[in-house]
Amino acid sequence: MTDFAGWDMPLRYGSERDEHNAVRTRAGLFDLSHMGEITVTGPQAVDLLNFALVGNIGSVGAGRARYTMICQADGGILDDLIVYRLGETEYMIVANAGNAQIVLDAVTERAAGFDAEVRDDRDAYALIAVQGPESPGILKSVTDADLDGLKYYAGLPGTVAGVPALIARTGYTGEDGFELFVAPEHAEKLWQALTEAGAPAGLIPCGLSCRDTLRLEAGMPLYGHELTTALTPFDAGLGRVVKFDKTSHADDFVGADALRAAAERAEAAPPRKLVGLIAEGRRVPRAGMSVVVDGQVVGEVTSGAPSPTLGKPIAMAYVDAAHAAPGTAGVGVDIRGTHEPYEVVALPFYKRQK
Repeated sequence: MTDFAGWDMPLRYGSERDEHNAVRTRAGLFDLSHMGEITVTGPQAVDLLNFALVGNIGSVGAGRARYTMICQADGGILDDLIVYRLGETEYMIVANAGNAQIVLDAVTERAAGFDAEVRDDRDAYALIAVQGPESPGILKSVTDADLDGLKYYAGLPGTVAGVPALIARTGYTGEDGFELFVAPEHAEKLWQALTEAGAPAGLIPCGLSCRDTLRLEAGMPLYGHELTTALTPFDAGLGRVVKFDKTSHADDFVGADALRAAAERAEAAPPRKLVGLIAEGRRVPRAGMSVVVDGQVVGEVTSGAPSPTLGKPIAMAYVDAAHAAPGTAGVGVDIRGTHEPYEVVALPFYKRQK
């Protein structure tokens, strides 16, 4: 167990490698109740969200979800989020555990003047995820919800193992899977039911450690590593999440001017680019280590770990545009004074077969 944003979280139940491989080949069960849920309701809920966040929430259909971000006025990333549209005028923001209070405070502050209510629902939900190629079959055995009709980044209300749940086809592993939002008092019953239903398919419980290696292989950013207040979405290579042509408040959302300037800068002179690095040797790179070419620092590692799927150490790093092309020769990582050779590759390292 470890402390994680004030929560006692399991790093691993058994072997990190076994848990990682279970999600890639069978299924894994995660307790993600540390995530922060914030509900926004009211006639102007969508207007508030379009003002508070960088995405166009007005184009999210009922029952669908969108990946987006909340930025400071200077364009720096406060957090990356998923927003679910639960009803005509009801939305749920899911924030990272360590940033949930920051996001809640920012959205509440930005709600001034809007006919909308912002509600802290962190204590209203437990969140359990089942991820991996066997997850649809496992979940089908304990629900009559239409999982076949549930698209990626969509959610629907249903009953799972007799428990009312919001069933979302989302996740952070690079695999197909589902995240189940339930009342906290139902979490244990649901966990036990999924454990039982998944046993024949090889489902096992999974901790934070394999969640990190799974998302790293899938090239998914982690707040505090690939995303920080020092970076705009354009610096992070995620400018696509910023929508300047929204259905409401088109020219008026928090950070809009700074983000326009960041977009122009990125077009004129590309900032450091987020790339993948695969080790030629066995030494594992860690966040903060320098990326070097001919003894000169050209970038910095943001995340690194051994990859169970590739069988080699891997990393994500921001590197100067001149050295960011896949196959660029002569790139190394300074690991305690030794410049270990690395291959530059495009992200993600791993993509599941559809």
